[in-house]
Amino acid sequence: MTKSTVLHATHRARGARMVDFGGWDMPLHYGSQIEEHHLVRRDAGMFDVSHMTVVDLRGAQAHPFLRKLLANSVDKLKIPGKALYACMLNEVGGVIDDLIVYFMAEGFFRVVVNAATRDKDLPWIEAQAKPFDVEVRERPDLAMIAVQGPNARTRFASLLSAEAAAGVLGLGRFAAAEVPRSAVAAFAPAASPSGEGPAEGLFVARTGYTGEDGFEVIVPEADAVALWEALERAGVGPAGLGARDTLRLEAGMALYGQDMDETVSPLEAGLAWTVAFDAGRDFIGRAALEAQKAAGVPRRMIGLVLDDKGVLRHGQPVHTAGGVGEVLSGTFSPTLGRSIALARVPAGEPGAVEVDLRGRRVPVRVVDYPFVRDGQPQPGVLA
Repeated sequence: MTKSTVLHATHRARGARMVDFGGWDMPLHYGSQIEEHHLVRRDAGMFDVSHMTVVDLRGAQAHPFLRKLLANSVDKLKIPGKALYACMLNEVGGVIDDLIVYFMAEGFFRVVVNAATRDKDLPWIEAQAKPFDVEVRERPDLAMIAVQGPNARTRFASLLSAEAAAGVLGLGRFAAAEVPRSAVAAFAPAASPSGEGPAEGLFVARTGYTGEDGFEVIVPEADAVALWEALERAGVGPAGLGARDTLRLEAGMALYGQDMDETVSPLEAGLAWTVAFDAGRDFIGRAALEAQKAAGVPRRMIGLVLDDKGVLRHGQPVHTAGGVGEVLSGTFSPTLGRSIALARVPAGEPGAVEVDLRGRRVPVRVVDYPFVRDGQPQPGVLA
C-alpha cells in the first residue's frame, strides 16, 4: 500500500501531479518542473521530504558504534550540531545506503536515511547496534521540509523570532540547531503529545540536495502544514521530485539505487572523499575497500555533457577507450540547456567517449562535476 506524508492533502489542494516514489505518494511537480527548478536556482523553493526516515541513536557507546558502522569518521564531529555525510557499507564494501548523521549531544546522534532503503536500513542498524547497547528509535512523528535557493535562508528566518533567526542565519555549512516552538509565530500554542512540558520545536540543518544554500527543517508532524503554509506566505514556492532530481544532478549529487547500491563501493561511485581510512578504526567494509585500492579500483564515475540533440538516460551504454560503461543518472539540464549525466566506466583515461542513443552512437564530452555551482555553469561544462 502506498504511503503518504502529513502534507499529502496540501499537495493535492495545490494541484500537484502525484507519483509513486519508493512506496510513497509524492508530488512530481505542481504544474511546471522546469519553472520549479529555476525557482530554486534563482530564488527559494521548498520540498516535502517527509518520506525520509529519521532515526535517533542513544547510548553511552553511540560514538564507538558509529565509528564502526560508517565509512566516514564521526570523530570529525567535535561540536554538537555538526553534521556529516557518510556511507553505510556491507562487509564487501558495497553501499547499503548514504546518509547524514548529526551529533546532537554526548551519547545522542540523529541519522537521516533514504525512504526507499528504510526496510533494510533499520534492521541492519539495529543488528549492528546490539553489541554497543545503543537504542535505535525511528521517528515517524517527525516531518521534514527542505527550503532551498539563494533566498531560502532569509525567507525561512523571517518566520522566527529575532533571536532564533539570528541563530539559524549564523549556522555554518553542515551545521544544525534546535529552535524552540515558541519562536515560530505561525504555530498555535500546544503541549507535547504526552501533555508534559512544551511541544518539540524545530531541528534546522544547513544542508540540502540541490546544490543551493538553504535548510532542511525537521518538524513535528502536527506543525508541518502550518510551517508549509507560513513558508508560502513568506514567498517560498512549492517544488516537486522532478525539480529535485534535475537540481541534484546539476550539483553532481549521487542518487542511491541509481548511481550506487550494494554492488558498488564508494570508491567506484565518486565518493572516495567520504571514506576515512583513519588509523585504528575498523569500520564495516574497510578491509574490502583497502583490497580494492591495492588491486586498483576497476571503475570510475565521470560527468558527461551532450551538446547535440537528445537526452542521456539511465542504462544507456557508454563507449570509452577502456571498454563499455553505462549512464547512471541522466537528464536535460534546465540551467545549462543541454543533457548531462553521471556515468560509470572502466578505470583509466576514457579517450573519445560515445553514448548509444537508441542504436546510434553520439559523441559526448567528459567534464568534471558538479556541472552547476551557486547557480552558475562550472568551467568547461559549456563548450
